[in-house]
Amino acid sequence: MNGKVFVMLLGFAIVTGATFNLAKYAVDYFSAASAAGWRFGIAAIVMLFILLLQRKLKWGVIRKYAAIYALLGVIGIFGFNALFFFGMKLTSPLNGALIMATNPLVTTILSYFMLKTPITKRQTAGIIFALIGVILVLTHGSWEVIRTLSISKGDMLILLGNVCWALYGVLGRKYLKTSSSMETTTYTMIVGAACLVLLSLFSPSTQPLADVTISAWEAILFMALFTSVLGYLCWNRAMEMIGAAKTSIFFNLVPVVTMILSIITGTQVSIVQVLGTTMVILGVLTSSGFLKYQLIMKSTSKNA
Repeated sequence: MNGKVFVMLLGFAIVTGATFNLAKYAVDYFSAASAAGWRFGIAAIVMLFILLLQRKLKWGVIRKYAAIYALLGVIGIFGFNALFFFGMKLTSPLNGALIMATNPLVTTILSYFMLKTPITKRQTAGIIFALIGVILVLTHGSWEVIRTLSISKGDMLILLGNVCWALYGVLGRKYLKTSSSMETTTYTMIVGAACLVLLSLFSPSTQPLADVTISAWEAILFMALFTSVLGYLCWNRAMEMIGAAKTSIFFNLVPVVTMILSIITGTQVSIVQVLGTTMVILGVLTSSGFLKYQLIMKSTSKNA
């Protein structure tokens, strides 16, 4: 892996990890719907501008996939982000990051049912590891919570948002055969942003926009420009250069970044969250085959 790709993916992990802390901060000043609406409204405008700049606006593609763009915009952009921001109002940044870190595994399960993609033994083991980690986080390691199923509302909202985001990827893979990732993201982002803006009209912020602090606006701009636009561009560029398997490994750094930022900002991190983080990361690494690859490489170097 060359230095340029490493820097791009490390940057992606840092800005994405920071998003959970910033979202938690932003919803103290904006309603969840307003925070999501502002973030994706700005991001959609920037993405559309980039698409126009590249002269890749194809009306034939828009007409062909208008219905599926609308569906994915509602599920993946509106559904996911409404649930994400409402959830972040009620849970910790680290819990949110850990639940979302299982997205590759949720996608694997949905792909099995919707795309008939086989699940390997390695992926099954990874899913079990990650499931244990998520259960630890959701229940705070308490048997009483497991017995009564009294899981935090915020964690459940993030979990449902995770399913929406996985559906977005699986449905896109199934139905958008000739739409580029840039086109899909831009058009679905426009649909989702419009829905989020409409929702914000019925869920106004707790204080007038004039009273929102500069730092809260900076948090929204950071999420819009760095996470939703630059993060997306870096991620997809890396996928083209080194493939999906190697690229996805860097997503495991996201909860680690969130944990570090939580500690720096004074948020208490429990031993259960640390254990949960470890299990989720182990699960995704096992599922992706990274651990097997490392063992093979070590064995080869010893025999050389």
